[in-house]
Amino acid sequence: MSEGEKRALIALPIILLIGAGLAFAGGQGSILYDGFPLFIICIVFAFVVQWMAFIPAYINQTEKFFDLTGSLTYISVVLIGLFLSGARDIRSLILAALVIIWAGRLGTFLFQRIQKDGHDGRFDVLKPSFIRFLNVWTIQGLWVSFTFAAGLAAITSANKVDFGIWGIIGLIVWIIGFGFEVVADRQKKAFRADPANKGKFITGGLWSWSRHPNYFGEIVLWLGVAIIAFPALSGWQYVTLISPIFVYLLLTRVSGVPMLEDRSDKKWGGQEDYEAYKAQTPVLWPKPPSS
Repeated sequence: MSEGEKRALIALPIILLIGAGLAFAGGQGSILYDGFPLFIICIVFAFVVQWMAFIPAYINQTEKFFDLTGSLTYISVVLIGLFLSGARDIRSLILAALVIIWAGRLGTFLFQRIQKDGHDGRFDVLKPSFIRFLNVWTIQGLWVSFTFAAGLAAITSANKVDFGIWGIIGLIVWIIGFGFEVVADRQKKAFRADPANKGKFITGGLWSWSRHPNYFGEIVLWLGVAIIAFPALSGWQYVTLISPIFVYLLLTRVSGVPMLEDRSDKKWGGQEDYEAYKAQTPVLWPKPPSS
């Protein structure tokens, strides 16, 4: 067994324990379905879907449906929470709509991208190993659970309150974040589609404001979801407000930014224009170019 497999074997129960802790916290004050907190049912479902998708993915040694599965999990969890709650209010309906719009858009975008590229290099060393590849899918279950925890807790909460000012503020924040992510993705897609840009890095549009404007948008939109959810939470459910913090830490410390920065440095590091771009452009938080 390789060192990577040993680490994955140790990480797996830790991931599940963290997921269980989140399920317990969000399940307090949750509407019951057949005697079980609906929030916990939804979290368990998020993990089960990943494990079911992992089986054909491992057998066929493919990652092509990884991101799409994640997006479909968000949508499925939203619909399960919404329809089984039996107590749908305007906050729940708006939260459900926002997550479905986001997941549908991002899932389609990522699926089209990997279909065009043919593969995702991040999985090359993971796919041959059963435990390491399983770990990746399990982490996606945790990712879905944590990012949507606050919104799901509000949807499944027995505490229903008016949408109010918090809801309006959160909706505005979500729109800003979603707009950033969509525009940034479209700008990069258009840049990569131009044969003249082959082998180059993007520096225009929002990418002149931030080296990762799409990730900035992702963090902000989940902050918006948490703000909308906040008034419907109580007691242990407040733990689910970790959602945007989790997204921020994962994108800036684990995957996302670190991986892409390392890949870019290896590809363009030392080039005068690339080093100038790095020096002038913030890593994440947008800042309009000075000139």
